[in-house]
Amino acid sequence: MNGFKVEPDYPPNWPAMFRELEQKAANSCLGTFYQAGVVSPHTLTESVQFLAMDMETTGLNAQDDSIVSIGLVPFTLKRIYCSKAAYWVLNPSSELSEKSVTFHHITHAEILNAPSLPEVLEPLLQAMAGKVIVVHYRNIEREFLDAALHRHLGEGLSFPVVDTMQLEARMHRQKQSWIARLMRRPQTSIRLADSRARYNLPAYQGHHALTDALATAELLQAQIATHYSPETPIGALWD
Repeated sequence: MNGFKVEPDYPPNWPAMFRELEQKAANSCLGTFYQAGVVSPHTLTESVQFLAMDMETTGLNAQDDSIVSIGLVPFTLKRIYCSKAAYWVLNPSSELSEKSVTFHHITHAEILNAPSLPEVLEPLLQAMAGKVIVVHYRNIEREFLDAALHRHLGEGLSFPVVDTMQLEARMHRQKQSWIARLMRRPQTSIRLADSRARYNLPAYQGHHALTDALATAELLQAQIATHYSPETPIGALWD
């Protein structure tokens, strides 16, 4: 560990927010999810139950595009529970574009008889309950889920995430020297595959939600081992 400095203050207060959201939730699945709560921001990362999440979508706009697949992998800093992983292909509420198919390779034939998001909402929220969600670029998973639930249920979904892309940005972009900025040197790539390569993690075929969820879980384990500590409070990492 190189003693990467973390901030002592941990806003927002997610445990308090969950208690408030539980009282406001109209949907029973959402109420149960919030009732499970979330760990204190002072909880050491070595004690946290994580859930790596990845999604493939029809595009990048959460308001106009839809979720096509979801992959979930539960883990801790010491172990990844592949036997408890989950994966769904969904029938999206917006059209598949040719461009998106070239990335995720999910075809019209595969989504024809696939469930919609509301049909998998209960097992999805059960898998998420009580865990800290880990993603690589929070603007996809959190924003798409929130927007989708607003469309289907009339209420959204809020939860803390540890964003492995954001952690890489802290270490490689925010710390870029003024000389490097002055000389306009290319920024370090913080894409999932490039980030993994810096920790000598194996290369995986990208743009499959389950594989990318596993890749994200392994990346966080490597980031904590290299730059932080198992005793780092989770509040220093989540958003």
